[in-house]
Amino acid sequence: MSDQEQTPGAAPPDPEENRYAHPDTEDDDSRMPFLAHLEELRSRLVRSAIAVGVCFLGTYLFKEELYQGLAQPLKAAMPAGAKLIYTAPAEAFFTYLKISLLAAIVVASPIIFYQFWRFIAPGLYDHERKAVWPFVLVSSVLFMVGSVFCYTMVFPYAFQFFMSFATDDIVPMLSLKSYLSFSATLLFAFGVIFEMPLVLVFLGRIGVVSAKGLKKNRKYAILIMFVAGAMFTPPDVVTQIMMAVPLIILYEISIWMVVATEKKKAERQAAEEAEFTNDEEQ
Repeated sequence: MSDQEQTPGAAPPDPEENRYAHPDTEDDDSRMPFLAHLEELRSRLVRSAIAVGVCFLGTYLFKEELYQGLAQPLKAAMPAGAKLIYTAPAEAFFTYLKISLLAAIVVASPIIFYQFWRFIAPGLYDHERKAVWPFVLVSSVLFMVGSVFCYTMVFPYAFQFFMSFATDDIVPMLSLKSYLSFSATLLFAFGVIFEMPLVLVFLGRIGVVSAKGLKKNRKYAILIMFVAGAMFTPPDVVTQIMMAVPLIILYEISIWMVVATEKKKAERQAAEEAEFTNDEEQ
């Protein structure tokens, strides 16, 4: 009996079962050899690197403006007369390069996310591939929103807290390198954290998480969020809450999105079962 034949009374095939063994394909084959996957990954990484490089050429032209903008929250919190310093001959030069590169990555993020989704496209159904552009758009927007939230809301409170320890005997002398490392880490962390709804929806699509499980473990998730807030922010309650509250809101949004995903999946399976039953009756 061939793979396409069905025995009478057999259950309809589950499209979610063994999806990679029988994918819907157009021009590409999801069962590519391992080396072909590596070549595809290399190609996507090269394209992302080229996009970042092109954007870097533009952002470097505005290196001074980018530096002033990035340093503004810290300067506003520093005591009068305090300034950023550099302790190595090339530190200022490399700081400008790193700031320009960071800005280039943000500008090129839509292309980077697009290359990522195109890499996993061979393992997706046709209707899921059509969602690539919405995913790219949402990924980019969420990352930027997270970074902007960190810059506008977290930075001012965080730097005011740190600068509150300055006294007549303890004068802050921050280097460009240390400030860039600290600020870039926080900006990137918030950008990634704001991707939570997208990640949970993807995990819900492949069956790793469910809306029921997310609701059941909500209290543990909230506890983890406050712990994360304590780890990534200064040890004051206000700043911790400022990080934990957006995480809780994003978690609730994620549950709603997973519920919608599960509902669509159930409707699709019901339609396929009905079609299979009609074929059996005929």
